[in-house]
Amino acid sequence: MIEIKPASGIHATLAAPPSKSYTNRAYIVAALADGTVRLEDPLFSDDTRYMRKALLQFGVPVEEGERTAVVQGQGGNLKVPEEEIFIGNAGTTMRFLTTFATLAPGITRLTGDERMQERPIEDLLTCLQQMNLKTESIKNNGCPPIEIHGGSPPGGSISLAGDKSSQYLTSLLLSAPYFQNDTVIEIEGELTSKSYVDITLDIMQTFGVSVLNEFYRKFTIPAGQRYRAQSYTVEGDASSASYFFAAAAVTGGEVSVTHLNPESVQGDIHFPDALKQMGCEVKRSGEKITVFGNPLRGITIHMNDMPDVVQTLAVVALFAKGKTTMTGIKNLRIKETDRIAALANELTRLGATVEAGEDFIIIDPGTHTPVEVETYDDHRMAMSFAVAGLGIPGVKIKNPRCVDKSFPDFFERFQELYG
Repeated sequence: MIEIKPASGIHATLAAPPSKSYTNRAYIVAALADGTVRLEDPLFSDDTRYMRKALLQFGVPVEEGERTAVVQGQGGNLKVPEEEIFIGNAGTTMRFLTTFATLAPGITRLTGDERMQERPIEDLLTCLQQMNLKTESIKNNGCPPIEIHGGSPPGGSISLAGDKSSQYLTSLLLSAPYFQNDTVIEIEGELTSKSYVDITLDIMQTFGVSVLNEFYRKFTIPAGQRYRAQSYTVEGDASSASYFFAAAAVTGGEVSVTHLNPESVQGDIHFPDALKQMGCEVKRSGEKITVFGNPLRGITIHMNDMPDVVQTLAVVALFAKGKTTMTGIKNLRIKETDRIAALANELTRLGATVEAGEDFIIIDPGTHTPVEVETYDDHRMAMSFAVAGLGIPGVKIKNPRCVDKSFPDFFERFQELYG
């Protein structure tokens, strides 16, 4: 357990860690490329370690340096893993590998921890079944563990429900260039978290593969394309930067975060704009974004393109005047924990009045109370509620090491805010 020291008027400059979203996509792309791919400044965390270990089981050599990872791409020629692949609670790893495994000529079994075995993947399995591939949820509940019977996926026309997770679509997109025929993915309903699909399309294009995106309703991936072996630098993580921006907001301070791509397609790069709506001042200069804290006011905001910073903004709302309403957050219920329920629980314990529904949360700040924050083994609960401790004395974070999932040195960096 870690107790957070209250602070006011924080002034600090920190570098954003590498992006988890880009790193795990880069690993899949590099594994499929024909030749050596050198990843500069990838993220080294629990989630990316599960991905690296899984690639080794598929016969893809990966060597880690101090700030590099060198992947010997196999051109789509994967070996069948000899043993079951365990990937903890790494959602991107599980989902991206599900389609990737169809390229291995045999049976791949993927499993994870207790929470992963509660997280749905049936919509993705159904897509693979539309290509006449045999896939199954071992417990018949639409969740891992799963078995994939791979070998020469044909491609063709696929229909995918778009409302649960954009990671299902990303999984298909990343591996589709190696299917036998052109692949056309039709999205049923509204696609959630489009910004994460933008990340996928961006990295595919960088490695030489084109996708026709028709208004996020239809995606066409021509067969026969190959990822180009090259060196690739992973950009900074806007989601991880959000905690430092939030620290400026709640303490009335000034925090700059460097190593951010100003042209990034990451949806969370716009988190400072949400803080601006709440009263903060925001300045952008090259790869640096600075947030200046001011008195905060509650806002109403649609968060579907920024799902990973909902918890951060919810904590900032504790220090605002008036209610904050966030909508478009339905898919938070199938993340590392049910994040809407977890937020409602912990914000209420901190003194807020909270109303939560299937797709929204309303936060009325109330009177602050010190608590030991439950993290639900969710890295983003631990990091966002650390920000609460800057303004509320006596806040302690349980199970702080859950941040190893995406930001292993978070609490060390967070301490730098006091410097």
